[in-house]
Amino acid sequence: MLPEDSLEGRIILVTGGAGGIGAPLVSILRSRGAQVTTLGRGEMPGRHIRADLSTQAGIAQAAEQARLLAPHMLFNIAGRQYFGPVEGQRPADLAADYMVNLIAPATLAQAVLPLMKQRGRGHIVNVGSVFGSINFAHFAGYSSAKAGLKGFSQALRREVRRSGVTVCHVAPRGVNTGFNGPMVQRLATLTGMKLDDPIHVANRILRAAMAGKPDTIIGWPEALFTRLNALFPGLVDRALAGNNAKAASLFSIGADQGATIHPQIQEKTHAR
Repeated sequence: MLPEDSLEGRIILVTGGAGGIGAPLVSILRSRGAQVTTLGRGEMPGRHIRADLSTQAGIAQAAEQARLLAPHMLFNIAGRQYFGPVEGQRPADLAADYMVNLIAPATLAQAVLPLMKQRGRGHIVNVGSVFGSINFAHFAGYSSAKAGLKGFSQALRREVRRSGVTVCHVAPRGVNTGFNGPMVQRLATLTGMKLDDPIHVANRILRAAMAGKPDTIIGWPEALFTRLNALFPGLVDRALAGNNAKAASLFSIGADQGATIHPQIQEKTHAR
């Protein structure tokens, strides 16, 4: 467990620092005296590593820069989301989803881990999604990648036990950010999906990291549904059937006064 004043002078790496969750988290960390470096494919003020996490070359570049930075804390927040029928997604985009949401955070954790273990102290925080535990229709690539990130986090946590390194997995539900395009916003309206305030979510992520909490699920009743889905997936299938049908209606011919609404991909500079 980290004391409240422990962020002073700490070297921290944040992917997706330009996004709706990442930006307030970076602001909070800097206000507490941390030396924050952001990582993403766009430009950002302050210390920044420019790399495209949707490609193998970009991930390799990011990993090398992360290794050289030798952070005390790593926050993997960058994300990429496709909403639509899986057959409508281009294979290259599906591969990029796995790169950003799973391969990049796993590779960055691998890069920073040796020096953390050498120090006997370090903190890796992987921000997943409730969708990684309750795998939603029309978010197949995103949900499965986030499920992989949850599994990676659990396995790594068990591997580094007693090393002084903590591995936290935080799973927010929907967050009210630009990551959700018009189609996802329509889905939220149709289904009554709750979208949390990003500053609230950023604070919850930091609290989980500082407490070294293994798993944090943000949102109720989503926290209950994740447990039910693990034990009784058929029950959750039936519970979600209505919302799945509403989502499917957004992509069917005849929706929106006769127009076909096309699947939507959300990248937002790889920032959740």
